[in-house]
Amino acid sequence: MATPSQTTTGHIRRTQPNDDEDDPVEKMLKKSGCLELHYAVQECIADKKDWRQCQGEVQKFRQCIQEHEKLKKKG
Repeated sequence: MATPSQTTTGHIRRTQPNDDEDDPVEKMLKKSGCLELHYAVQECIADKKDWRQCQGEVQKFRQCIQEHEKLKKKG
């Protein structure tokens, strides 16, 4: 007998998360305060189709994450 996550052929069905559920990465970025910078990097890469042209956005995001890590270690 197949479990709810398997079909009768034995293949595992992949379920899509509900729109209400936060992506764990987004949840972490929201908590760090760097979510908007992450979106800026993604938008730049989508627009320019080359991450190398988005180094300004990448640097700002990286600095934000590094600051969050410093604060996390201190407190």
